[in-house]
Amino acid sequence: MTPRFALHIDGEDRASARDAWLPVFDPCTGAAWAEVAAADASDAEAAVAAAQRAAPAWAAQKPSERARWLERIADALEADAETFVALESRDTGKPLALCREIEIPRAVANLRFFAAAARTFGSEAHHGEAGLNLVLRPPLGVVATISPWNLPLYLFTWKLAPALAAGCAVVAKPSEVTPATATAFARLATRVGLPKGVLNVVHGEGAVVGEALVRHPAVKAVSFTGSTAVGRRIGALCGEQLKKVSLELGGKNATLAFEDIEPREAVGLVARAAFQNAGQICLCGSRLLVPRSRLDEWRNALRAELPSWTAGPPSDAVARIGPLASAVQATKVRAYLALAAEEGGAVLAQGRVLDSADPAGWWQAPAVVDGVGIGSRCATEEIFGPVLTLHAFDDEADALAMANATPYGLAATVLTNDLARAHRVAASLDVGLVWINTWMQRDLRVPFGGNRQSGVGREGGWEAMRFFTEPRTVCLAT
Repeated sequence: MTPRFALHIDGEDRASARDAWLPVFDPCTGAAWAEVAAADASDAEAAVAAAQRAAPAWAAQKPSERARWLERIADALEADAETFVALESRDTGKPLALCREIEIPRAVANLRFFAAAARTFGSEAHHGEAGLNLVLRPPLGVVATISPWNLPLYLFTWKLAPALAAGCAVVAKPSEVTPATATAFARLATRVGLPKGVLNVVHGEGAVVGEALVRHPAVKAVSFTGSTAVGRRIGALCGEQLKKVSLELGGKNATLAFEDIEPREAVGLVARAAFQNAGQICLCGSRLLVPRSRLDEWRNALRAELPSWTAGPPSDAVARIGPLASAVQATKVRAYLALAAEEGGAVLAQGRVLDSADPAGWWQAPAVVDGVGIGSRCATEEIFGPVLTLHAFDDEADALAMANATPYGLAATVLTNDLARAHRVAASLDVGLVWINTWMQRDLRVPFGGNRQSGVGREGGWEAMRFFTEPRTVCLAT
């Protein structure tokens, strides 16, 4: 029997109002393996109504009580982690180790972190200038979260955990491409007793149910992670309504490797930053900038490294990455590799697809492209696949100009043993996050987000808690 992922509204699974279903594809085979409910505006209305009913009582709970709910859910998720590992891997094609060691544990960490944040998030008091001023931060009420397909449960919980911790009721819209773990999570939350209507999940196409949520007047804020094009649309709709919005969008991130870094020692980090999750992470370092004097050394190091980057099914322990998430994404990535040749580039080094991979799956071997200009489309547009472009710079100023030569401003990685240079370069990069001699390490307390076309606003830590609240100043005469 084909598995079905239903909507979860007011604590219950239900079909969409029109009983419509969309296929869910296995990226490893290209075949449909499940169906997901296709919600429309009437389902969005039902989910928002459920959240409205639940919101006052949820907001009235003490922060410590909301924290205990998040911890109960985290405990239940951790106890049932292998179920979620299997679902996430089946839905996305990711290696089991990636789901088991990084993505499901990170979802648990998100819940535990914001449980602690709920207990410590405080109001402010100012005295001595003009009376006694209190800054209260009541929850907004009903909010919508829209999360993407590349890190399904990881980013689903990254949004809903701070919203729940702050006292909001949530209508969550995960990607219809990867609905399995969001559905299982909603059922788990209900199973541990989370009050009905506090967390509702609607599935379906973004242009239908996602837009209905964004337009709904009772939805007081929207938190979105996804493409820049969709983010512009959501931002415009929220702007028309003067509604709070957080947009975490695309990236075209540079890795800057300076002359004091040995290519053979650093190439493993560079490759992981470029190819982890088949390059389908907004934080991937998809452009490598190296000194012209060491360009040949980097070419040789990349040629030696790439054969170890294999794509294959989760059942094959040798596979380091899985397939691309959809036929659309596979077509897009292959089109960029063809474009690279038109732009004067050539594949310098390439990984391989394992023989165990079903030829009907959406596989793409990791590739390093050499020879495209820093202003080319391949070097400025987000490919979102396992493709790394290689570029040579002449000096530090040239490296900075190249790193900033995209419309995006999400992240960058700086590889150098010169501390003064690291500080100088970090201060001059027009991005929201800079890593020095590392990649993908991040304290959950710090702000996260991008500049320019990489987004609006910040997530993480107090930034996330503040987003889901509305400050109210109370001034007392003294």
